[in-house]
Amino acid sequence: MPAAAPVADHLRWDHDIAYHPVVLAAVPRPCARALDVGCGEGQLTRALRSRVDHVVGLDRDEAGVAAARAQGGRGTDHVVGDLLDPPFAPGTFDLVTSMATLHHVDARAGLTAMAALVRPGGVLVVVGLARSRLPHDVLWEGAGVVAHQLHRLRTPVWEHPSPRVWPPPETHAGMRALATGLLPGLRWRRHLLWRWSLVWRKPAHPVPGPR
Repeated sequence: MPAAAPVADHLRWDHDIAYHPVVLAAVPRPCARALDVGCGEGQLTRALRSRVDHVVGLDRDEAGVAAARAQGGRGTDHVVGDLLDPPFAPGTFDLVTSMATLHHVDARAGLTAMAALVRPGGVLVVVGLARSRLPHDVLWEGAGVVAHQLHRLRTPVWEHPSPRVWPPPETHAGMRALATGLLPGLRWRRHLLWRWSLVWRKPAHPVPGPR
């Protein structure tokens, strides 16, 4: 029996795809080369291609990379590899993105590795998951449930086949503190559908250390 055709991108929706616009809005101009860390089947890689000359997707999951290659087009590459031992030189990319991937690795090591791959003056955009801390986050949890149900009235949730990790090891507060310490000047947002995002522009020149 022939393999089922992949689901078209315009028919896919889940909590990650809902925040693709956050990533796309942060693409620098111009942007010649981008890396999407944890690319899975390549939905974000393909979306980035409309704004970036060349996009590389990186993922440890061979099945996901194979599916991304099958659906990829001109100007995209998909590579099997590990973020913590990347097959790229530091400062290679104008843009590095990551969608719901950071909680699969040590957060400090993952953010440090992604930041190193950004060229000076380039941009890092991460959308991630974190644990709520109850009862502190009970309002966020309730709002997320309502938002999820409203979205489902319009579009069924697409169940992606990529490996999952749950629960995330970091809380929202812990993740924000860690990221802010590592990436001074970042823009941080918390989102309704159990996601957070950061946008960080790497300094064009080294920041002088304390004397």
